[in-house]
Amino acid sequence: MDTKLFARIGAGAFVAVALTMSVLQLREEPAPPPTEVISVWEPDGDPLPAQLRACAAMGELALSAPDCRAAWAEKRRRFLGVEAKAGEPPADAGAPPQASDVPDLKDQ
Repeated sequence: MDTKLFARIGAGAFVAVALTMSVLQLREEPAPPPTEVISVWEPDGDPLPAQLRACAAMGELALSAPDCRAAWAEKRRRFLGVEAKAGEPPADAGAPPQASDVPDLKDQ
């Protein structure tokens, strides 16, 4: 037998299988999309998430609110896993410098 005949038979069989698989796939009913479930864990009695939402709702005014800066500092502390020392207030890295912290140019 000729090799071209085997090649044609193989190609025909491939096309037939591909068409059969396509028809079977189109006949199936689509599966319903899975329902989206979003669960957020918030510890009971923790006011920090509510404070952060309130600060987010304030917009640009939250940048100057000391309560928001303290809430953000606490969130950073919890996220980074830094333990606060007893009697030490939480460090606020975003606080503006005090007048005593700024060097005076007249002294130079």
